[in-house]
Amino acid sequence: MKPNSFLALLLTLPSTHADWKPVEGRIMTKWAKEVTPANAWDEYPRPQLQRKDWTNLNGLWNYAIAPKDAAKPAAWDGQILVPFAPESALSGVGKLLQPDQSLWYQRTFTAKKNPGKRTLIHFEAVDYETTVWLNGKELGKHTGAHTPFCFDLTEALKEGDNELLVRVHDATGGYQLVGKQKRDPGGIWYTRVSGIWQSVWMEEVNERAIEDLDFTCDIKSGRINLQAKLSGKPVAGERLKVTAFFKQRPVAEISGTAPLSIPIAEPQLWSPEAPNLYELKVELLDGGGTVIDSVLSYTALRELGKAKDKNGNWRFTLNGKPVFHWGPLDQGWWPDGLLTPPSDEAMLSDIEYLKAAGFNMIRKHIKVEPRRYYYHCDRLGMMMWQDQVSMGYGPKTEPEGSNPPWTRLAPNPPEGTWPDAAHQQFVTEYQRMVDHLRDHPCIVVWSPFNEAWGQHRTMDVGKMAVAYDKTRPVNIASGGNFWPVGDIADEHAYPDPAFPVGDKRFDDYVKVVGEFGGHGWPVKGHLWDATRDNWGYGGLPKTLDEWKQRYMKSLGVLRGLRREGIAAGVYTQTTDVEGEVNGLLTYDRVEKVPASWLKPLHDRLLATPDAPVYTVITPTSEAEPQAWKYTTEAPAEGWQGSKFDDKSWKDGKGGFGTAGTPNTRVNTEWNGPELWLRREFEVAARPKGNLVLRIHHDEDATVYLNGMEIARLTGHTTNYVLIDLGPEAATSLKLGKNLLAIHVKQTAGGQYLDAGILDETTGP
Repeated sequence: MKPNSFLALLLTLPSTHADWKPVEGRIMTKWAKEVTPANAWDEYPRPQLQRKDWTNLNGLWNYAIAPKDAAKPAAWDGQILVPFAPESALSGVGKLLQPDQSLWYQRTFTAKKNPGKRTLIHFEAVDYETTVWLNGKELGKHTGAHTPFCFDLTEALKEGDNELLVRVHDATGGYQLVGKQKRDPGGIWYTRVSGIWQSVWMEEVNERAIEDLDFTCDIKSGRINLQAKLSGKPVAGERLKVTAFFKQRPVAEISGTAPLSIPIAEPQLWSPEAPNLYELKVELLDGGGTVIDSVLSYTALRELGKAKDKNGNWRFTLNGKPVFHWGPLDQGWWPDGLLTPPSDEAMLSDIEYLKAAGFNMIRKHIKVEPRRYYYHCDRLGMMMWQDQVSMGYGPKTEPEGSNPPWTRLAPNPPEGTWPDAAHQQFVTEYQRMVDHLRDHPCIVVWSPFNEAWGQHRTMDVGKMAVAYDKTRPVNIASGGNFWPVGDIADEHAYPDPAFPVGDKRFDDYVKVVGEFGGHGWPVKGHLWDATRDNWGYGGLPKTLDEWKQRYMKSLGVLRGLRREGIAAGVYTQTTDVEGEVNGLLTYDRVEKVPASWLKPLHDRLLATPDAPVYTVITPTSEAEPQAWKYTTEAPAEGWQGSKFDDKSWKDGKGGFGTAGTPNTRVNTEWNGPELWLRREFEVAARPKGNLVLRIHHDEDATVYLNGMEIARLTGHTTNYVLIDLGPEAATSLKLGKNLLAIHVKQTAGGQYLDAGILDETTGP
């Protein structure tokens, strides 16, 4: 919906726009060249509460950077393109706001006052402490950077010319919730963002108006429940009239006072496969039936839950059916706009790429996007994990003296100590986020903390979060210090996914891998800064084919973890961000791999059974040490075949490695650079299902069955993992005597090797 202005807006600045241009010297997305002061974010910003008459205030404003305590800037420094932060290229400014400075905005407009009407100004997001004046009268203050706020400017509005003034202070420090912003960016931290970074707009409403709509639903009875918040003084005999539409066809109508329960005949449920939405026209009527206010909205019928599978592991459910959540970590940063996408079209392109690639979920990482982002996810069918924006105060994420990798799910974790005022602001901003987004069907998980960043009073925060929205699971700390509250236990592991699945502390929780992967691949000509250390987890591969092998290996490990009870996986990440080159897309949104290459891999992951049954073909040494022949000296050719004479090799019991390597059972010490293993085993019956390799390797391992290579595994694992074996492995398996042979290499750190083969069936 484009602006249908009820106000005649007129900047006092020259209106040619010829002086504005993006800051040069940075990579830009293809959408940046289409941005102008006339079209900057001109879509209607609030899809779930739409009115026809609104005025877009995005465009060129005067700006000034002044000392923090200045009552007003001495002069204007120039023009800034709202809603882009001054640090961004698309603002046309390209300046960093310092902690001892304030950022000022100014513009004028002409207006005509209408009796019986109120004029509201909306700020979708401003970072961080904001004060707004109209014609010298202070309208109000707001503290927080990530959710909308609104002021009523009716009393200060004048017939004719009006001056709007905004002051923002943003220290990007202390207990402020900043997400990935940092004053000294590098590594996983990015350029800071200050001031207005989402749309500014105005609307005119009646004295009595619909201020907000909240929805719940009951899929069993097919009912949409609506609660309305009304502003202004009540009108005698007033009532709400709600008409529901499905694909533009009216399907229900009801009137009365809120709350209302709207029965839907033949209800169509929402899911990633079928993102069915119901459009709603909500009218506020007076006692005589005259329309006082009218808005358009939408909602969906869908139900979130959890249930145990046949093996006793908790799984997410959607509409009563189990669903594996699979998506990327999504930072939502842009080279030209930083936290602000260059346009709605650009923002939508990310979601469409991920949908085409076969993801069914996105983890929105410590950022709250513009409302239209969630609207697009609602209509396209993309589930969302929504993080609370975090900050950096808190305990270290690793204990002293630990050797990576270590699990952040360790017992008795430390906590940060926060003063009461900072804690209350954290809770206030969390609840604002939930209030802001709770009506979007796409949101399926809330995450109050990320890792241990700002993690404090975890049990109190968790209990608050669970009580504040009982319709969605709560992931108390994604990859953070685990406390027994909420619904989810979440581990982060790089580069391959991992989870301590045997730890009984997590039996009552949905177990997820909230971050893994991060395989880097730099694309020349598409780097934020080619001179810096552009990096990915596990080091950078030499070729794109090597990158693909790493990606496929990580997905194979995740498929194995899913069989063992993991209910979700989050791959790092959608795009490169500044020095991080571990995206599926470059920072300027060029595909490293097409969605069509990813989709079959992701389809296979989503088709992996949750609770398979395993029959041991040849065991690992987890339960009982298994006998192997081994050597640390390079053997002759053909060593992996059944005709090779291994009488000169040593006898040893698995597993092989060094003491202290995590999650291992060392029965034979191996501390050299290479190890070769051979073991014979008998097969009495053909496998009924798929062959699966169960292995714990550190580092690179090549596995052979009866002389045929069946797996080539790079890097290391932090625990036993399940690896799918192809049909060639099943073909090479024989009735009677068989040979399993393995070669493993080691370069640094702990080392270990143990393996076995299983027959996987889906059971009765």
